[in-house]
Amino acid sequence: MASDSNVAGLAASASANWPDVTALVDSSSEFALTWQQIDNAVNAAAATLRASGVAPGDRVVVRLPTSIGYAVAVLGVLRAGGIAVPSSPLAPDAELRGLLAHSGAATVIAATDHVEWPGEAGTVLPAPDLSGAPAEPVVPVTGGEDIAMLCYTTAAKGAPRGVMLSHRALLANVEQIGQLRPAPVAHGDRILVAIPLFHVYGFGLGLLQVAARGATAVLAERFDATKALDECVRHQITIVAGVPTMYREFAELPAGELAAGLASVRLLTSGAAPLHPKVLAAIEEATGLGVYEGYGLTETAPVLTSTIVTGYPKPGSVGRAIPGVELRLIGNDGAELGAPVPLDDDDPDDLLEEDDVTGVVSVRGQNLFSGYWPDGDGGPDADGWFPTSDVGYLDLDGDLHLVDRLNDLIIVNGFNVYPHEVEDVIAELPGVAEVAVIGVVDDRSGEAVKAVVVVAPSAALSEQQVIEHCTTQLARYKVPSFVEFADELPRTATGKLTRTPLR
Repeated sequence: MASDSNVAGLAASASANWPDVTALVDSSSEFALTWQQIDNAVNAAAATLRASGVAPGDRVVVRLPTSIGYAVAVLGVLRAGGIAVPSSPLAPDAELRGLLAHSGAATVIAATDHVEWPGEAGTVLPAPDLSGAPAEPVVPVTGGEDIAMLCYTTAAKGAPRGVMLSHRALLANVEQIGQLRPAPVAHGDRILVAIPLFHVYGFGLGLLQVAARGATAVLAERFDATKALDECVRHQITIVAGVPTMYREFAELPAGELAAGLASVRLLTSGAAPLHPKVLAAIEEATGLGVYEGYGLTETAPVLTSTIVTGYPKPGSVGRAIPGVELRLIGNDGAELGAPVPLDDDDPDDLLEEDDVTGVVSVRGQNLFSGYWPDGDGGPDADGWFPTSDVGYLDLDGDLHLVDRLNDLIIVNGFNVYPHEVEDVIAELPGVAEVAVIGVVDDRSGEAVKAVVVVAPSAALSEQQVIEHCTTQLARYKVPSFVEFADELPRTATGKLTRTPLR
């Protein structure tokens, strides 16, 4: 198997081309390794795994924080021929047991030897050696269509699903993203990565892209806006790869402080969830930098679209398909939808109905997954198309706007209610820090709209105020029947709102 068809071959190529370039830096300790040292450490980790009995196709859970150790461990698993199974080190033991049982992993790489196995105990290996000392090269025995990573994501009903990502899929997305201009990562860049590496978004942009370009990644285990700006200055960061919650915290800082902290930055990118236009505007006003947004899924390894393709940051939009990715919208009747035709302003009957333009996002490309573990069920169809669970529409320019998750759709008396639309209206109210809208069972209408609101400190807001405001802005069936107040909203590891626990 050619080493360049194995994802770990990216580290070997970086070592051959840029051996002395600083590869990764742990921001908390300032510990750093060059690409040659990273490749040496990956060889040592792969040798240790093979010596412990890991055979091609064996699943290995990597349960380490975002760090150089995590990067080396995953690449070591791939070079050894195993399948890496990322796991948050903060996840409860019950979640780990479920992951072990479902994946069948018998090896865990962790900072602790305490693992509650679901059955017969397996092997627990410590974090890899990071001395970077020369090690005997380990030749990859897997690649191409072989599964490289098994990434768990939550389905609509809360059941975990293992997304099978092949070496082909991960490397295809590296190549696809590399064709964008301005380049999300170029040689000489120093990128701040405060996204968890155990999420494929952080792993793809924060490690694989960096390795492919011989750039430098500064890894932050946790995000703190003020500390992040200090790191940007100290390391002369040129790219920040973020998520909306990060940029929201940036936008809350004084404009002068934000401008000074991001003075060396050439590019800001955001993914995982749509960025609120107010946040985008605040950052651009303070720094002169727009935030380029993108869209992707674990199943697509992960990037599908970017406003880099559009050519400029576009509020409310996640851009257009990146090179090598095809995208189409499928309506309720199964037919493909295109960009809407401009309305005739002189014709009062020329109205654009919501259901006429919104459809399920369906995608095709070499970066798509191989189905769900273990049998490949739910993968792309015979023609290579994969229908996501996201609903969106194309604007007149052909740019994609996401409306909501298909599974989050609320149906009231047969009418579709997209939570995002109601959330935007409620967010207009002074005192609203965050809001999430869900559907709840209703005997008369099938479902009813419920809003869960987080009120800003020192602010006061009543249920009646929320309902009255929505009544003036929305159709009656979209107005919340219930309003609940909470201290915070549940989020995923990347800061994306997750409505499942609220239900």
